[in-house]
Amino acid sequence: MNTPTPPMGPPARAGRREWLGLAALALPTLLLSLDMSVLYLALPHLAADLRPTGAQTLWIMDVYGFMIAGFLVTMGTLGDRIGRRRLLMIGATAFGLASIAAAFSTSAEALIATRVLMGIAGATLMPSTLALIGNMFVDPAQRAMAISIWTGCFMGGTAIGPVVGGLLLQWFWWGSVFLLGVPVMVLLLVCAPLLLPEYRDPSAGRLDLFSAVLSLAAILPVVFALKTAAEGGAPTTALAAGLLGLAMGVWFVRRQRRLADPLVDLSLFRERSFGAALFTMLVGAVAMGGTFLLISQYLQMVAGHSPLVAGLWLVIPAVAMIGATLLAAPLAQRIGRAKVIGGGMLVGSLGFTVLLFVPADGGGAMVILGLLLTSTGVGPGAALIADIVVGAAPRHKAGSAASLSETSGEFGIAIGVALLGSLASAVYRNRLEVPDGVDGEEARTLAEAVATAEGLPPGRAERLLAAASEAFTDGLNVTAGLGVAAMVACGVLALILLRGSDRPREDDAESDDGVVPESAPEPSDEFPAPTGSVRVRNDDTDPTGRIR
Repeated sequence: MNTPTPPMGPPARAGRREWLGLAALALPTLLLSLDMSVLYLALPHLAADLRPTGAQTLWIMDVYGFMIAGFLVTMGTLGDRIGRRRLLMIGATAFGLASIAAAFSTSAEALIATRVLMGIAGATLMPSTLALIGNMFVDPAQRAMAISIWTGCFMGGTAIGPVVGGLLLQWFWWGSVFLLGVPVMVLLLVCAPLLLPEYRDPSAGRLDLFSAVLSLAAILPVVFALKTAAEGGAPTTALAAGLLGLAMGVWFVRRQRRLADPLVDLSLFRERSFGAALFTMLVGAVAMGGTFLLISQYLQMVAGHSPLVAGLWLVIPAVAMIGATLLAAPLAQRIGRAKVIGGGMLVGSLGFTVLLFVPADGGGAMVILGLLLTSTGVGPGAALIADIVVGAAPRHKAGSAASLSETSGEFGIAIGVALLGSLASAVYRNRLEVPDGVDGEEARTLAEAVATAEGLPPGRAERLLAAASEAFTDGLNVTAGLGVAAMVACGVLALILLRGSDRPREDDAESDDGVVPESAPEPSDEFPAPTGSVRVRNDDTDPTGRIR
């Protein structure tokens, strides 16, 4: 007897298991942001031990983000094919092992190599978590709240990272900050099979490995070009690398248009709000990523705070960002997403304006005020933009859409660290006036100047620290000026281009291919197939959608 097709109804609402699953998905999200924030604080200790060059210091900070950005699209699409929970667990295992290797690195080169491995593993985590949220929470209002909570957890890692990192650095060596990821990944591996269902795209074809190579070939040369130009390297080298990256990017886009199963579904960009949201996230992440790196160094090496005290100061803006993020969904329901995102960016520009006038002496309170305003403004937009991107895609393409969302954010942060960090370094070198009796090669960065000052007579050390602090603060002021321009431009664009993004997507009111969830009984006249289900069939399921 054939089962009658159930009538379309309102989307199914998530239950207790989905909300507990959201808590499990918060673990890798919390870790990835925590890993970055504690490394900012560990940088002075790391620099004193491994003595990296200025270029190596930036690579230690941003190669992690570049690898995440370079592999996110590949991993998001791979999750659609092999299963998003499976990819999440593979990535968690690899991330934990790479974290242990990073903790015990004995040279700058070894640490850079392990950060590369951490970035590749981290690229499996973020699109998997966001895609699973898009699958588990079908109801638009619940999905918006779930993504707000997920984003808040990302901000939570930023909040607790400085405190936890400060405590560790107070008593242990810098490598201990990497070991934080190990227990978190173990807990995720235990919880994931119990709380998270598996999802795949049943119509996905084979993964195009050549497209994956092209995506890396497009991203990494552009990054190298930006770093070379910002650091005052050879213009011809920077130009050649940039042109190579752009050529690979054009080749990548043209290949995606020809493939039956592309790595990136370019049809998603037909929705105006989708492309506008990604661009807004990218520019905002560039401004925030580079500035947060400089502020962490300012609090420790210019203001003279210990890692623990600096971490406690950074908790204030991070907690404000969490609160603003959790208010994003209800506020958007009242006044619309465009106004919340665009207005928040304009508030963020006020924070960068404060940072524009921070002095080298006694500017700690101004730094925190500027970061507080910026964090409060940017937080709601981060949650709503992720919801726009995931909500614009069909649920069976959630992994691909989530990877684009995370690529935009992570690539923006990495570019911010590389570009703004390199720009600040260039300003530092140009403005630094080395006192007599000090070798300029021993003060190429602020961290090196601080380490060199420890071995100088008091008077000469004081003059070196004052000159280095002044030059570094000039770099912070210059990057803050760029932040003002970026926030204002993004705010205006969001107000214009994201109008109408509050319309629900067409498939929010219907089931996804009419298939049933893992624990559902076999459809019959007594138990008709439920509407609003989000499980998709795959090679491991029988015709009812249940796992064999």
